This record gives sequence, C-alpha cells and structure tokens, in this order.
Amino acid sequence: MTIVTQTEREDAQDAESFQPLTSQEAQLLRQKLPLISVWRVVAAQVLMGVVVALLAGLMTSKWNVAWSVGYGALAVTVPAALFARGMTSPVTSASVGASVTGFLLWEIVKIGLTLAMLVLAPKVVPQVSWPAMLVGLVLTMKVYWMVLGASSLFYPKVNFKSEQKNVS
Repeated sequence: MTIVTQTEREDAQDAESFQPLTSQEAQLLRQKLPLISVWRVVAAQVLMGVVVALLAGLMTSKWNVAWSVGYGALAVTVPAALFARGMTSPVTSASVGASVTGFLLWEIVKIGLTLAMLVLAPKVVPQVSWPAMLVGLVLTMKVYWMVLGASSLFYPKVNFKSEQKNVS
C-alpha cells in the first residue's frame, strides 16, 4: 500500500504537463530576458564599496575605518574583476570543457587573491579595523544576490504559449 501526499500528486501533475521549449520559444526567451553583464555586477560591487566606505567614514569620523571598509570591498572587487576577465576570454569559452576548467581555475585564483589581500591588509591599511573591513567585504559580496534579486523585478513574467502565436 502506497500513500501519496498532496505534494507528490502535484509534482506528478507538473511532470506530466512539462513540455520543453521549442527553438522558437527558446529564442523568444533569450530576447525577452537578456543576460546580466558580469561587468555590471563588478561595477555594482565597486559602487557599493565606495558608498559603504564613505558612509563609514562620515558616521565614525575615523578615516582608518573608511579605509578598512574600502579595502574590504577591494578584496572582493579586484578578484571578481579578474575572474570576470578570465571567464569572458575567448579561450575560456572555446568549449564546454574549457569553460568548466576555466571556471575552476579562475575561482581558485579569485579565492587565493582575496586571501592574499586580506593577509596584506595590515601592511596596506594603516591602523586597520578588522570589523570594518569585514563589513566592507560582506556587503560587497552580497551585491551578487542583490543584482540577482533585483533583476527579477526588471524581467516580466512571460507566457510563452501565448507569445508563440505571435512568432512567425
């Protein structure tokens, strides 16, 4: 005897009603929902770092705190920009294998550079404030999620079955 829950019943109905997109529907989807540029994400991270560093300096009147926040943001944005450059190179996009290998390689470079920048922080930032630097680091990292969340606001929900009738 098998007990089927409401969720399992709904999942089965969804699986039965699932239909893959046709090439025309996929093309329409690409036109309606353009990709977010990785460079815009990096630019948003830089903007976040500058704003948070200025706010920290103005709120605390301690410029070592502002420099610490700014350096924390730099420890995210510089490696992210290097990662973006590496992933958008023609070599990385040559094949699926090259893309996966490039992603892993550039992710390791990004993490290593971030760690190196954090280790060098006391030598680069006079009187470094570690909590302030952590704030800059975390807020700048969270820009990825803010961009992803905000991008869903800009893209309307599209019913491709009704749109398909308009495609010739």
